[in-house]
Amino acid sequence: MQYKTIQGVSVPEIGLGTYQLHGKKCEDAVRMALDIGYRHVDTAQMYQNEMEVGEALKNSPVDREEVFLTSKLWMNNLEYEDVLRTTEESLTKLQTPYLDLLLIHWPSDQYSLQHTLEAMLLLRDQGKVSHIGVSNFPMSLLQEANEEIGAPIFCNQVEYHPYLGQFDLLEYAIDEDIMITAYGPLAEGHLENSKTLQRIGQKYDKSPNQVGLRWLIEQEQVVAIPTASSRDRLEENIDIFDFELSDDDFDNIDNLDKSNRYNNPSFAPKWE
Repeated sequence: MQYKTIQGVSVPEIGLGTYQLHGKKCEDAVRMALDIGYRHVDTAQMYQNEMEVGEALKNSPVDREEVFLTSKLWMNNLEYEDVLRTTEESLTKLQTPYLDLLLIHWPSDQYSLQHTLEAMLLLRDQGKVSHIGVSNFPMSLLQEANEEIGAPIFCNQVEYHPYLGQFDLLEYAIDEDIMITAYGPLAEGHLENSKTLQRIGQKYDKSPNQVGLRWLIEQEQVVAIPTASSRDRLEENIDIFDFELSDDDFDNIDNLDKSNRYNNPSFAPKWE
């Protein structure tokens, strides 16, 4: 495993996303991932699998302190008191005294961003959250949180893959030492059919998915959290640390069409 250093903190470059993993399938996937060598697990209140993630963490021989654990506040839990209450519920389900990272899952203009962040900072001061951040925040909202409100934003988790560019956010993240966590990094399965990624992968004896993940983590500030449940796919996703893309190959991936957004619900913010 390789790590990115963000604000002095080491974060594993590849983590396990758990969206749409439930029940025993989720618990088994997290256990397998930890056995294979993953040390970064991402969940959320909305996923309704924090209990299973917690069981896997509890039953794993890997010490809790070795795992970078993230969860996210759902959109109707952003009132000050709801932040405190539901985070406590998440900690109980996860069977852990603290989260390494707590994120606002989606922005909502129904709640005061400042009050939400103030509640998150109280949790940090209480030792229940190590770092706070946001998810699905376009540039204007990220700047509002980080600059106008002045909250110590550690991360912006966004959809990011070879078919969707996030270069403006990435440039800002580099300047501000903020982590970009790439969710959906395999572009909903579309990378496997990319002729460009197939051709590049043949050079390195790697799959198109591995090439896409490698392209992400070779960028400053970027870590990726692909979702997987089978041992083969979990092993494939983490087996990307034994090669580096040439400048030409990296540029060829840069030049792919970057306008394909696969996660765009009706409540999404206006993308910039």
